[in-house]
Amino acid sequence: MTKPVIVVPKGMEFIRDEIGYAPAVLANGTLYIAGQIGRDDSRQLVTDKEAQFVQVFENMKRVLAKAGGDFDNLVEMTSYHTDMRDLPLFMQVRDRYMKGVLVAWTAIGAAQLCGAPGYFLEVKAVARID
Repeated sequence: MTKPVIVVPKGMEFIRDEIGYAPAVLANGTLYIAGQIGRDDSRQLVTDKEAQFVQVFENMKRVLAKAGGDFDNLVEMTSYHTDMRDLPLFMQVRDRYMKGVLVAWTAIGAAQLCGAPGYFLEVKAVARID
């Protein structure tokens, strides 16, 4: 058993250093991606709903790439939504990034995300990295 590796893409160091958790942890070929939200590189919340969903997937893409993978490596995903009526839009954005990739997916309704208004989506995932 190898020691887990903390995965921190460039620009996400503040998550580890200031907030105190890892964007992802790679342990024995399994990548555990912490909940990704719609903040851009300047740490600003993307306010347009579709653009925020895109930002979430862009952030996941960066984490996967830093670990040596991509969306094809995903095996499980959990999405948290402040409005479950957003699922069709979420699935449209998801399908742009996960073309033909099927994962075990759970969608959960949440009253609020990140303790602040304006967050519509958070996604955590698990991937296999060979």
